[in-house]
Amino acid sequence: MTQRVAFVTGAMGGLGTAICQAFAKDGYKVVAAYHPQFDNKDEWLKEMEAAGFKDFVCVAGDVSKIEECQAMVTEAEAKVGPVDILVNNAGITRDRFFAKMEKDQWEAVISTNLSSLFNMTKQVSAKMAERGWGRIINISSVNGVKGQAGQANYSAAKAGVIGFTKALAQELATKGVTVNAIAPGYVATKMVMAIREDILKTIVDSVPMKRLAKPEEMGALCSYLASDLAGYMTGATLNINGGLHMM
Repeated sequence: MTQRVAFVTGAMGGLGTAICQAFAKDGYKVVAAYHPQFDNKDEWLKEMEAAGFKDFVCVAGDVSKIEECQAMVTEAEAKVGPVDILVNNAGITRDRFFAKMEKDQWEAVISTNLSSLFNMTKQVSAKMAERGWGRIINISSVNGVKGQAGQANYSAAKAGVIGFTKALAQELATKGVTVNAIAPGYVATKMVMAIREDILKTIVDSVPMKRLAKPEEMGALCSYLASDLAGYMTGATLNINGGLHMM
């Protein structure tokens, strides 16, 4: 069988790295997409090689710009073939209480966290449908499900991710393409672990399981959603948050 290709945006962050590694273990060819301003690509690749992952294909682009998304997918297809699995993972925060939030802070988060789904998915979904198989996995957030003070922009974008997922899942349901969302809680990435100790303790204490998620737990969930065994699941939002918010 032809080796499937998985394309992951925001690939070099903590969550993106775990997803890339999970897919590589599953035998997929992995395209790691990153923002051009990310200046640690070579260091990341060395870390991946040291961990036993030597074959990642890297492409650079800003997911908030549709022409750059098109260029990234074109480059990826030229190197490894059509994209079978897309993970829309790239995201940013510009946290501020709404009364003091500036328009550029709103627009930056909406563009990167929500409009990017249009920009990236537009490049691959029709081709997946034509081939009769595809997986689109969109990373939302617990705060897109329950909301969070100081994150009106982020919560709005991540809630939009869920709505986008449900609508597109219905459009592609007869085409062999599934579309699902994952809504993580707090994950023990390097960025989160660098939070001031007292603040981190408050976060952990708020989680019923009294711990953060392991990045590899998120990677494993993506791995399942990308598999043939998940072929009957579409339009779902999988909440993986240690009991922080239950629906």
